[in-house]
Amino acid sequence: MSRRHAAAASLALFDGAAVVEPERLVAGVDEAGRGPLAGPVAVAAVVFDPSRPRINGLDDSKQLTAARREQLHDRIIERALAWHVVLVDADTIDRLNIYQATLQGMRDVVAAVAHVAGFARIDGNVVPKGLVLPAQALVGGDGIDRSIMAASILAKVSRDRYMQDVHARHPQYGFEQHKGYGTPAHLAALREHGPCEEHRRSFAPVRESLQAEQAATIA
Repeated sequence: MSRRHAAAASLALFDGAAVVEPERLVAGVDEAGRGPLAGPVAVAAVVFDPSRPRINGLDDSKQLTAARREQLHDRIIERALAWHVVLVDADTIDRLNIYQATLQGMRDVVAAVAHVAGFARIDGNVVPKGLVLPAQALVGGDGIDRSIMAASILAKVSRDRYMQDVHARHPQYGFEQHKGYGTPAHLAALREHGPCEEHRRSFAPVRESLQAEQAATIA
């Protein structure tokens, strides 16, 4: 089975009663899922209108429960001036490497909201080359900047939902529980079943599983 390329999800919401000049608006950018052995890396951008009421409870997605992330996800979608999520699939990760695949996702989401925002603020310490907007890297931004917090939540929820779908296709790996991370249960399933099309073959545990599978076939 060929790997399914996850389509980007996007929506732009505009308040017809007010005109907001794009150069005043900041797109917060963050990712989720760089470390797992399987599934995509999710990258999101969120643009808020600072004149609108704030969403209470925003935080780094890692500090929130799954239920709270789901609640905030829907509020962000409702209130954001613009948002965009890209899921960069395992094929692309293997072809580019996880670092470059993540940077490409950042370029894609910034381009998608550039008609609304005039500046991008990115969680981390690297500004990708080739962005269509001027940008700033902010270390720990997902705990400081509200638009980055929102982006971290959209990225995390989008990826978790995708991995739930993967679990339905491949229940033997337990993706529903670990979302593709290299837990002992996932590593045991990988040894027993070998990788599926969602596994990142450039990651050492998956590569070693493939090599063991090939050696067993030859023997």
